[in-house]
Amino acid sequence: MLIIGLTGGIGCGKSSAADIFARLNVDVFDTDQIAHQLTQSDGAAMPSIRRRFGDVVITQDGSLDRQKMRQLVFSDTVRRKELEQLLHPLILEKVTQCIRQSCSPYVVVAIPLLFETGDYDHLVQRVLVIDCDEQLQISRTMKRGQLNAESVKAIMAAQVNRQFRLDNADDIVVNNGSIGELKTKIEKLHGNYLELAASLSKLT
Repeated sequence: MLIIGLTGGIGCGKSSAADIFARLNVDVFDTDQIAHQLTQSDGAAMPSIRRRFGDVVITQDGSLDRQKMRQLVFSDTVRRKELEQLLHPLILEKVTQCIRQSCSPYVVVAIPLLFETGDYDHLVQRVLVIDCDEQLQISRTMKRGQLNAESVKAIMAAQVNRQFRLDNADDIVVNNGSIGELKTKIEKLHGNYLELAASLSKLT
């Protein structure tokens, strides 16, 4: 099966692109959504998180207090790595399971930290990067959340740089315009992916 890794910097429009693929009847598996499932009150990651980080990052209902965890790990590389070592294998396991069960002609896996982790190099066959101007990244992220410009820039600095993403992409969608323009670009890519998936199936 053709597996597309969808990534991009914060505010570039990864979620919007993923939604468009889903409306085209493509199975989309979002690693952020899976991480949320794993860190709900009955999530598979919670016992390990509690043991490693203590009750301070647990809400009253037993789920992960994301704000407190974000504050804890953002400026502490060691703690962030500890969290990643707990979550990433579980997320990868779930993604692999979802792909095995898929009947879609191809699948899209939305992975914000695709380049940062390297966990999906063996799984993803093509990398699609959603890109936009950096000033747009900042303004879009500020609009949708409670972050100021400096906080957004700090998040951007913690991700791989924009040029690295572009240099390592198989496909690039520039999302500087409207949602309608993004939809047109994704629909064109969808046609290309269907053709590629069909050619791959003939080889197997």
